[in-house]
Amino acid sequence: MNYRMIAYIIGHIVRVEGILMTLPLVCALVYGEGSWLAFLIPITLSLLVGTLLTIRKNENTQIYAKEGFVIVALSWIIMSVIGAVPFVLDGCIPSFVNAFFETVSGFTTTGATILTDVEALDHSMLLWRSFTHWIGGMGVLVFVMAILPQSDTRSVKLMHIMRAEVPGPKVGKLVSKISRTARIMYGIYIVMTLIEAILLIFGGMPVFDSILNSFATAGTGGFGIKSASIAAYDSAYVDYVIGVFMILFGINFNLYYFIIIGQGLQALKSEELRWYGAIAAVSIVLISFDIYNIYGGVGESVRYAFFQVASIVTTTGFATADFNTWPVLSQTILVLLMFCGACAGSTAGGIKVGRIILLVKTGLREIKYMLHPRAVIAVNVEGKSVEREVIRGATSYVIVYIMLYAASFFCLTFAEECDLITGFTAVAATINNVGPGLGAVGPAGSFAGFTKFTKLLLSFVMLAGRLEIFPMIMLLAPSTWRRR
Repeated sequence: MNYRMIAYIIGHIVRVEGILMTLPLVCALVYGEGSWLAFLIPITLSLLVGTLLTIRKNENTQIYAKEGFVIVALSWIIMSVIGAVPFVLDGCIPSFVNAFFETVSGFTTTGATILTDVEALDHSMLLWRSFTHWIGGMGVLVFVMAILPQSDTRSVKLMHIMRAEVPGPKVGKLVSKISRTARIMYGIYIVMTLIEAILLIFGGMPVFDSILNSFATAGTGGFGIKSASIAAYDSAYVDYVIGVFMILFGINFNLYYFIIIGQGLQALKSEELRWYGAIAAVSIVLISFDIYNIYGGVGESVRYAFFQVASIVTTTGFATADFNTWPVLSQTILVLLMFCGACAGSTAGGIKVGRIILLVKTGLREIKYMLHPRAVIAVNVEGKSVEREVIRGATSYVIVYIMLYAASFFCLTFAEECDLITGFTAVAATINNVGPGLGAVGPAGSFAGFTKFTKLLLSFVMLAGRLEIFPMIMLLAPSTWRRR
């Protein structure tokens, strides 16, 4: 284990977080809010600690898979601890456990909240809360890789870090250098965020609200700055703009790169994209029919169905309606979409459509094997045979995912006196980074009623879900730290 290199990269992460905190600090000064000191203290400490850890680099700069997993897991925990400090110092969330839960929910783009009156927060606190979504959406380590010095990117095997942080069954480089790949991804991310913010401003939304809602949409996070979430704006235009961008941010960012370089047809051939579109379209149609009697018209039922499907399938978690009151069929579809998620390589959570395709095709192949034991049957995606390692990885992930879900659900119900629906969907909403569930944790509720133990448990579940489980498990495994 290369401990010095782990500390060196974590130092970069801590320093970058301190720099990023200057945005809400400036916001506090602009609005004349006293919360500026709550940001100045952690900024100073982050820059000091980060500089001390990066002032000297070890001669051995090699990072392998084990170090990559440990760096990613430790970085996200440390980021969440530091990010929670402003909420505690300001007093808007006095309990550190609550502040940690809120910050983890932000960085992991979950959107689950313990706040019951979000509008009571200062502008700077609202900005930091939503900004954590934007930072965590693409991944702060990906951002650090984009800005690391050339000497570091040449000598460090950054692919191990990228594989551990970027969601999906398989991660690849867009170009030859990882640092350039990271810059391309963040460039696309920034441009799409700006376009959405501009469109919302043209629709009459205040500039501040437009920026924060764009941050939350881009990260598919869903932290609302109004107690009623997006429903507070009561605008079909706003619903459709945010809904469309939620769908767009749920698409694999590699496909946008192909479009930019003039290979749009190759992007459209993506089988995952077609499945993703089909799942969303069928869900919208079914829910529109199911809630037709509630809204009394095709236009309104499609509007609410489209927004909520876009919000849940991309694991954003915004709401324009309390779907706790919708028929059971609609609720069932939304819960299934929580587990499904969007495309690999996007900012969304969930199992991912790419893995679901592999699992479905692998299951069909096994059925064919039973009928024709001597046949040689490959699993093909987009006309190409899928490597056995990729199939094994997808299958292993889903098995561990189910085990973690079952263990978390058991621990929650053991520690909490809650109904089955609340407990089941609370774990589903956190492990899939969705945000709201059903019952007490529905769109009109919050996670405030849970005990400190449950909040810490669900914080771990959110981190595991965002980092696709294995980095968090490896961090806790004794064998990871044992010297050979």
